[in-house]
Amino acid sequence: MRSHDVDYKIIGNDIQVLEVELDPNETVVAEAGAMVYMDEAIAFETKMGDGSEPDQSVLGKLFSAGTRLITGESLFMTHFTHRGGYGKSRVAFSAPYPGTIIPVDLGTLPNGLIVQKDGFLAAARGTKINIHFNQRLGAGFFGGEGFILQKLTGDGKAFIHAGGTIIEKQLRNELLRVDTGCVVAFEPGIDFSIARAGGLKSMIFGGEGLLLATLRGTGRVWLQSMPVKKLIQALMPNGSNANKESGSVLGNMFGNILDE
Repeated sequence: MRSHDVDYKIIGNDIQVLEVELDPNETVVAEAGAMVYMDEAIAFETKMGDGSEPDQSVLGKLFSAGTRLITGESLFMTHFTHRGGYGKSRVAFSAPYPGTIIPVDLGTLPNGLIVQKDGFLAAARGTKINIHFNQRLGAGFFGGEGFILQKLTGDGKAFIHAGGTIIEKQLRNELLRVDTGCVVAFEPGIDFSIARAGGLKSMIFGGEGLLLATLRGTGRVWLQSMPVKKLIQALMPNGSNANKESGSVLGNMFGNILDE
């Protein structure tokens, strides 16, 4: 099935909004709960699966929905369709945490795109969303993305989101080492694995963790500067930023005493 040819614009900087413009009978598929606003002519329907195979059997739809549960996503996806007779209508979506929305033209990626399991936001109808198993045991345990990722294939627009600033790198038979959890997406030709951060001293006192993700091969890679796990840890009462506003160790000490 050929993907619908949707137009879009991305609004904002820190907590971005994706606004998709639909012609009559065009559809965009999104994660449940991602919608921010929509025009009157937009109708929405919650379905099992991405709608890329309209003639799929009930058993096939149940299997597709089950694989989404494995990735930790909702059993259902929401389909937004322009049901008006003429003109254009708009529907908008937002990511669940501060960061950046990345538009991807899957038509330029004949082998698809592998995305972290919570990175998918929306896509033109016709995009196929499957699970992708990470075959590297170490990457599955320690890579921050786990064993199960998502694979997007099709010939239309897809939109993924990530935390903080996005960096796109083009590897040409190269090796790139990345902080675990900072990998957002990569082309299937990239080998993703885990390696030690360095010597024992560096691993213990370097502050970069014990392990690093390694990306090797030829293709594009998308990285994020602030994974949501790091954001949560930084904002926790006992997180790494808890004492950043205090002027000194004594100030911290007296402040804690007064708090008690």
